[in-house]
Amino acid sequence: MKRILLSLLLTCSLAPVLRAAAAPATPAREAYVMHFNSDWKIASGLPEKVLLIGLQGLANRTEPRLYIVHAADFPWEITGPLKDFYERKHGVHFTELTTAEEALAHLAQYAKGYVVWDPAVMPTMNVAYTIAGLEDALVVTPALIPLAEKHGLKLIDDLRGRYTGRTDAQIFADAKQRYWARCSHDQLLLDGGQRGDIRIPAIADWGVRQKMFFHELSANPIHAEELALEKQFFSELNPGGTIFGWHVYGKDTEEQHTTLISTYGLKMEGLQSLPNLSFNCQFTFTPGFKFTNHHHVARDAKLAAQDKVYISFVQSDGIGIGVWTKPGRGRMPLAWGAIMGWVKFSPAALEYFHESATPADYFIGGLSGPSYMYPNHIPANRFGLLMKEASDLMAVLDERIFEIMDNSAADGNLGNADLTKETVDRYYANFPDVTGFINGYGPARTRDLRDSRPLISYDYYIDPRRPREEVQADMNELIALNPKRPYFLLVHVRESNDVNSLVGVIKQLNGPVEVVPLDLFMKYAADKKTYTTRYQLPEDPKHFKGY
Repeated sequence: MKRILLSLLLTCSLAPVLRAAAAPATPAREAYVMHFNSDWKIASGLPEKVLLIGLQGLANRTEPRLYIVHAADFPWEITGPLKDFYERKHGVHFTELTTAEEALAHLAQYAKGYVVWDPAVMPTMNVAYTIAGLEDALVVTPALIPLAEKHGLKLIDDLRGRYTGRTDAQIFADAKQRYWARCSHDQLLLDGGQRGDIRIPAIADWGVRQKMFFHELSANPIHAEELALEKQFFSELNPGGTIFGWHVYGKDTEEQHTTLISTYGLKMEGLQSLPNLSFNCQFTFTPGFKFTNHHHVARDAKLAAQDKVYISFVQSDGIGIGVWTKPGRGRMPLAWGAIMGWVKFSPAALEYFHESATPADYFIGGLSGPSYMYPNHIPANRFGLLMKEASDLMAVLDERIFEIMDNSAADGNLGNADLTKETVDRYYANFPDVTGFINGYGPARTRDLRDSRPLISYDYYIDPRRPREEVQADMNELIALNPKRPYFLLVHVRESNDVNSLVGVIKQLNGPVEVVPLDLFMKYAADKKTYTTRYQLPEDPKHFKGY
């Protein structure tokens, strides 16, 4: 990776971001904005959205010209607040476009033609997006051809009939032969997510802008041909490459795909619904801005732990798909897993989060590397380079605690999420300056303490659907089952949990209990080691569902 920091073929490089504090103020600029509704159904709202998202990627090739605000129920809840941030901090003046007709009237000049995809053969949407990036093409269904031609665009390719009756493996093998050589070999777009009657390819603007190859291949061993083809792609990516998007629901699992990606020393940046990257990547931090985290204790401080239960809460599923804009944030200490890769392609989003953070909000690094990875499977010759990249990003973000997760032998919040001793050794060697490490998603058992730097795994996971009285009972049971004091209870707060309800749970816990910020929690855990050093054992399961 040669200190890769993404290698960084992403036309938006890290270097300008790191220099942003000394850069001149961004001049005022004009841009367009569209508001999307919640209709992503193949039979109704999707075709027009596919057209507009592809157009966004083309229009944003050289300037940030088109931004999309999504509906209130969209997975990434910050598109509206981030638009306001661009207006307020970067002087962007937005003109609203309300229809595809209006969008093409202003932006069709950035397309050279159109490519037709067939909603009856859904993989053709992703093949069309690949063509769109390479040929500067608008992506249309047959019903939208008249709209494209009305604005002077000519046919570049027509996928109708080409892939009828062919399997996904056959479709993308053919597309690989046709297009892969011309696509970026630093990035690949896994346009998965929802199946059935909807798709949400909100990240497609980024793939089009960066000329990525789009696919929806499975990492499930039962789909042997697809898995073999995906392995070919991964083996041909440049070292340190990034997989953008997300796995295909119902075809394989997050665990299978992340395991496979990590085995090749590659990085995962999700989700398939992540919007506006072609716009976001073109802004650096505002002049004079520097990240200042809400640290509660000095790096070299030593704290004396008392005989009580120390609890710390962490929300690690991406700030933008959590509860950041919902009521209650700031009422209790909560650590947030910032998406470190956004330093490279969405710096304004990170600045927005830091600007709006309360003293109770604390940012930590992860997940497992510079992006989402499973460390038990990262090749040894890639580990140090990847963690150097992660360490550099943590320095930019003023973070001192690093979060690790390896669910290769687990399924979501269930199963074995422990780390091998070899993996733990590597983290301690590669992060000499961190205050400590946390591990897991659901509960895990890996714990350690070296050089006054603890590694603590989650003891509890809060599903937002679990009734609060049951959460309260679970946590009180954990407190009773761990009578040795101090007891360090680390809690993973799943995205969309209501902070106000968690405050209510805390009030009902059996004491003495103290909820503390994560950096204080780690310092207390360093003082009194009442937990047992443990790693993944040889007899533990090593693989999940066939891996």
